[in-house]
Amino acid sequence: MTRSLVVATAQYPIDWFDSFAAYEEKIAGWVAEATDDGAELLVFPEYGAMELASLAGAEVAGDLDASLAAVAGLMDEADRLHTVMARVHGVHILAATGPRRDEMERITNPARLFSPSGSVGVQAKQIMTPFETDWGVEGVPGLTLFDIGKAKVGIAICYDIEFPLISRAFAEAGADVILCPSNTETRAGAWRVRVGARARALENQCWTVVSPTVGMAPWSPVVDVNHGRAAIFGPPDRFFPESGILVDGEWDEPGWVLGTLNLDLMAEVRVEGNVRTFRDWPLQAGLGELPPVEVVRL
Repeated sequence: MTRSLVVATAQYPIDWFDSFAAYEEKIAGWVAEATDDGAELLVFPEYGAMELASLAGAEVAGDLDASLAAVAGLMDEADRLHTVMARVHGVHILAATGPRRDEMERITNPARLFSPSGSVGVQAKQIMTPFETDWGVEGVPGLTLFDIGKAKVGIAICYDIEFPLISRAFAEAGADVILCPSNTETRAGAWRVRVGARARALENQCWTVVSPTVGMAPWSPVVDVNHGRAAIFGPPDRFFPESGILVDGEWDEPGWVLGTLNLDLMAEVRVEGNVRTFRDWPLQAGLGELPPVEVVRL
């Protein structure tokens, strides 16, 4: 029997809320829609939780530092909501990320994966963009692979998908799927994430899933402009679509993009594919090492 996993990846708009109940209603509606369509794993984007800054009012929401602090103060409540949603619907949910303050008082940007059992997996973003560095958001080293029963899942948050060794570490540990929640303010940024995700699927002969924020929120200095296109990618090889694109959304249109991942294809393509990129990775001169380069003047 084929191992398969139905994934829903969000093109998620940033909204203004006058109450936490309105936020709860939005999340509940999104989760219900995806699960009604048969989704087993739901993926929300990076910094989607910044919409919670609206609950603090326009003055706070419009101030960078104040909005980050306000959202960080609401993330525990958002966690409780997602815990309930995962349990009630019997699905795994990668919630939209938001700033959090850790035990060392650092502002970080971790993703949280909620399971039907009530357990929660946490994966911090590793590498900060220049914008995040300016905001004072810090990376936290350490990678965790999550076994959700049907599949083993890694999480490479936005910029992290552009660095091959992060995803390679997940693949070496047995990842079937690498999730990439993202937030980009330009189409060029969205393309960088998409190109990274497609490259990681090619290199590791695995599935990658991109979920972006979309639309405008001019009241927020963090997520004021959002361009993106959700997608699920595999390696362009035998057994897969020629392009490697399983499903693709429309630019900047809010909604879910769904795809059914055949998980058995990973083992098959690594042995029977036209190329064997997963197996041949060490031929580059050793995992994590750069081959010597001779400079020759002509």
